[in-house]
Amino acid sequence: MQKFDTRVQHLKYKVLREMARNAFNDTLLENFSEIPKIIMPNKEPTMRCCVYKERAIITERMKIAMGGDKHNPNVIEVIGIACDECPVGGYQVSDSCRGCISKRCSDVCPVGAITFDSEHRAIINKEKCINCGKCAQACPFSAIRNNIRPCQAACKVNAISINEDQSAKIDDEKCIACGACTYRCPFGAIVDKSFILDVVELIKESKRNGNKLYAMVAPAIASQFGYAKLGQVISGIKELGFTDVKEVALGADMVALKEAAELAEKGKLTSSCCPAFVSYIEKFHPAAVQYISHNYSPMVELGKYIKELDPTAKTVFIGPCTAKKAEMQKEAARPYVDSVITFEELQALLDSRDIDITQLEEDELNDASFYGRIFAHSGGLTGAAARALEEQGIDFEVKPATCSGVDECKIALLKLAKGILKENFVEGMICEGGCINGAGCLTHAGPKAAQKVDNHAKQSTVPTIKTAVEEAKI
Repeated sequence: MQKFDTRVQHLKYKVLREMARNAFNDTLLENFSEIPKIIMPNKEPTMRCCVYKERAIITERMKIAMGGDKHNPNVIEVIGIACDECPVGGYQVSDSCRGCISKRCSDVCPVGAITFDSEHRAIINKEKCINCGKCAQACPFSAIRNNIRPCQAACKVNAISINEDQSAKIDDEKCIACGACTYRCPFGAIVDKSFILDVVELIKESKRNGNKLYAMVAPAIASQFGYAKLGQVISGIKELGFTDVKEVALGADMVALKEAAELAEKGKLTSSCCPAFVSYIEKFHPAAVQYISHNYSPMVELGKYIKELDPTAKTVFIGPCTAKKAEMQKEAARPYVDSVITFEELQALLDSRDIDITQLEEDELNDASFYGRIFAHSGGLTGAAARALEEQGIDFEVKPATCSGVDECKIALLKLAKGILKENFVEGMICEGGCINGAGCLTHAGPKAAQKVDNHAKQSTVPTIKTAVEEAKI
């Protein structure tokens, strides 16, 4: 039964599962030093040079599972000891070099970084090279290539550099916590902090004190847990100890009504639903900050609604997004969201309690409209905004710039700042395709995931966005 895309995810899951298992049993302190041996029981290494290094990395992963470096506000961290296998990046000469006599690579190099060996093949002096790429462009054999590390290639905001010890370094001033690097790192050396132990404590506290604990599940959940039915996943969450499960798509319905009205009032707007997109605007496009919607994200909106009805309630967001872990800590969100975990971490929680969701009866999840549920993929928010304007009788035409991924967002925001954007609404999602491809997903199925979300959306029995909001209950 395949639950994850990669073995890196599976290793991360095993650490989280054992940590949660011991936390539930109140044996974490007692068994802390034994967990690496449980995960890596053999004397022969399976991934690294020796089993001792493997266990040392497991220990570092356990620290991340406990919330990571408390002095580092970023939710994305580098495990230095695990980041030592990638080759040095930059331009390198491959075996395709033919030692030609034109020497175009050398002629175009502005710093004289290219020399030649006895066989006339090019050699790049790394101390001189400025990585301009002119040599690669000039080579007729495409023999010079830029070996960008996977984490750097994944980071579209250039927040990752390389330390003197060749390990990755994250510039917290640039990082938008999207988590793309965590999914793309082939050695699992870049990890998002986990608050799974906080959630375990919230579950135990709810059982002790009787206060209600709500799981707020992102609409992208319909694209995950392919080995079971969605209703069984909902039953499994309740089996963990949550009082009830609410759709964040209901929060999306609430946001759609408010954001549509704000768009009509202001004339131009950028969406506020993706925290990584908002962070991207704040850090890289300050001229466009004035256009950010003042509405909460669906996660915060739903948490606020729950806590206004029951101030003693606790809320946990479950979704595909690492940036939600950063959003949770912001002043605007802190009163309404008690913790955040990803779908990866939910799987670890379920298995830590030996809950086989495939054996459970299906429970119902029917809080939101079709439009709230399609927020999970690119274009969904735009469709919901147009519908919300219609339902509220607001005469305003949405002209959307639907942006999927940093590159598309960048183009739209630059045009917006210069006053040349023809569209009036920028729907920005930093993960390409939307939340269905978030770093915290179990699987990344692309178009198939979007189709699953749409199929789930069509099953909603809530006829309109306004109906979902007016008849909402906890």
